[in-house]
Amino acid sequence: MNLKFWSTTIILMLLMRQNICLFAQDIKTLNENNISVSWEQAIYWYGHLDSIHNNAKLIQVGGTDVGKPLHLFIISEGGLFEPDQIKKQKKLVVFINNGIHPGEPDGIDASIRLSTQLLSPKAKSPKDIVICIIPVFNVDGSLNGGCCTRANQNGPINQGFRGNARNLDLNRDFIKCDSENARSLARIFRSWDPDVFIDTHVSNGADYQHVMTLISTQHDKLGGEAGRYLKSTFTPALFKAMKKRGFPMAPYVSTKKYDTPPENGIYGFMETPRYSTGYAALYSSFAFVTETHMLKPFPKRVEATLALLEEFIRFSEENKDSILEIRKATRSYFMKADSMSLEWKVDTNQVEMVEFDGYEPVYRKSEVTGLEQLYYNRNEPFSRKIPFFDRYIGNNKVIIPEFYILPQAWREIVERMNLNQVKMYRLANDTVLDLSAYQIGSYKTSSNPYEGHYIHSETEITEQIQKIRLFAGDYFIPVDQPSCRYIVETLEPKGPDSFFSWGFFDSILQQKEWFSAYVFDGMASEILAKNQELNERFQRKKSEDSKFASSSFDQLYFIYKNSEWFENLNRYPVYKLGKGIHSDLIDKQLIK
Repeated sequence: MNLKFWSTTIILMLLMRQNICLFAQDIKTLNENNISVSWEQAIYWYGHLDSIHNNAKLIQVGGTDVGKPLHLFIISEGGLFEPDQIKKQKKLVVFINNGIHPGEPDGIDASIRLSTQLLSPKAKSPKDIVICIIPVFNVDGSLNGGCCTRANQNGPINQGFRGNARNLDLNRDFIKCDSENARSLARIFRSWDPDVFIDTHVSNGADYQHVMTLISTQHDKLGGEAGRYLKSTFTPALFKAMKKRGFPMAPYVSTKKYDTPPENGIYGFMETPRYSTGYAALYSSFAFVTETHMLKPFPKRVEATLALLEEFIRFSEENKDSILEIRKATRSYFMKADSMSLEWKVDTNQVEMVEFDGYEPVYRKSEVTGLEQLYYNRNEPFSRKIPFFDRYIGNNKVIIPEFYILPQAWREIVERMNLNQVKMYRLANDTVLDLSAYQIGSYKTSSNPYEGHYIHSETEITEQIQKIRLFAGDYFIPVDQPSCRYIVETLEPKGPDSFFSWGFFDSILQQKEWFSAYVFDGMASEILAKNQELNERFQRKKSEDSKFASSSFDQLYFIYKNSEWFENLNRYPVYKLGKGIHSDLIDKQLIK
C-alpha cells in the first residue's frame, strides 16, 4: 500500500469538501502546504477575478483533446479585450503559457497570484501592457494527475501528467498541431501576436543552488535587431533584477551529455519550431522558458516564478516602445530577406563565462547497479564562472522565393496554414507553369515513433525548373508577409521541423506504377538502342556490380527508372516561384 498516495488523496478530498471560494482566496497558503491548484480551481478563481474586475476577462478560446475548453485570462487596463484594437493603440502584449507539462505547475499557481496582485485595489496596473494568461494549456494531463508522476521532483503532492489525452507532449506539437490543444493555441497566438512570450516549466537534470534558470530563445536564430537586443539588453536585465530579488539565475543547464557536470560547460538551448519558444520566434516574439529546479521546495519555486513574471512585466512596461519598434524592424527584415538558415550549429570557438552556483560533483559506485554514478555533494557548494556556449551559426541556407505553390490536395497543410493566419491566394484557372521543383533524394527515418510520427532527417534534395500542371483552387503563398518564417521553415523539406520532416508528405515516397518483365524486356532493348548514354551507364553498372549483373529484375528496373515510363517518384509537391518571375501571369491567375 502506497502511504504517500493515500495521504495525498485524503488531503485533496478534504480540501475539495471545503468552500472553494475560501480555499481559492489564499493560494499562497495552499502552496506553502505543498499543494497546487487543480484545473477546476484555477478556472474558478480566474472566473472570480473576471466577475469583480472590469479590466479582467476569462474567455474560452478553443478545445482540447480531453473535451474540456481551453481558457485565456486577460488583464487589460480600460477593459479593452479585442486584439486588433489593442494593437492599434500600440499596447504591448505579454503572453504567459502555463501547464504545458502539468506535472510542472509552478507557473499555474504563480500566474493566479500574479493576477490577484495586479488586480488588487492597491496595485498599479500597467497601462500600456496587456497580459494574456493560459491558466492550464494541457488540461488533459492536469486531469490525469496523481501523487507520483514526477519521480525526482520536490512537490507539490498533486502532480499532473506530461502527456495529453492522446499521450502527446504538447511542447513538441507547435508545428505538426496533432492535438486540439495546439490548434486552439495557434489560433489565439496568431490573433494576439504576443510581443513577449513566456512558457513556465520545472527542470530536470543536474543539481545546483539556483532556484530558477532561464531559457531565452536563441538570439542568433531570433536574428536581426531582436536577437541583438535580447542578448545585450533584455536577458541581462532579467538576470540583474532576479539577483537583486534574492533569486540569482543561471542560463538553463543544458550540457553536452546528460550526465556531464555543468561546470564543464553549458549550451544555449536550441529550440526548433516544434517547441513553444521556437514557434514564437518564427513571429519575432521575445520568447522565454522559466525553469525552476525540481529539487527545490515547491513554495520556493512558485515564489521564484512569481518574481520573474513580475520582472517580465516591469521590463516590458519600461521598454515598451523599444520592444515594439525592434520587433517590427526584425519582422520587416525577414519579410524582405533573400535567404534563410534552416539549421543551426553551436559555435564552440565563441564562449562566455557566466556565474554559476553549483555543487561539487562526485562519482561513486551505485549500490543498485554496482557501476560508477554521478552525484552532487550539497555539503560542497561553489560559486564560480563556467563556460557558456551561446553562439550559433546558421547552416543549410535556402533562397527564399516570391511564392510557394501548394496543391489543394494537401488539405492537412492548408489547414495548418489557415491556423497560422497565412495569407494565401487561390488559382482561378487550370494552367501549366515553369516552377522550381525539388526531388527528394536520400533521407533517414527514425526507427521508433516520436510524438506520433516517424521523423525524417538528413534529407538530400536536388532542384530544377519543371513544367508543373496546376489546377483551379491550388494555393499561391506569398512569402512577403508576417508569417514568412513559418512558411519557409515548414515548407522547405530540409527544415528540421518541416512538414516533410514530420511525415506529412510520405505518400510521395511510394512508387505506384510498375512493369511486367516479360513485356518490358522487349521495350528495354528498344530504349537502350535509342539512348546511347543510358546504354553506356547500363553496361558499366553490369561490369562493376556483380549483384546487379546477376539480377534480371534489377537490370530491367534500372532501365525502367531511367525511361519516360517512370513516374515522378519523390518529387516534392510544393513548388517555388522565384522573385519577379511571371508577375504579370500571377496577377491574372490569382484571385483573393
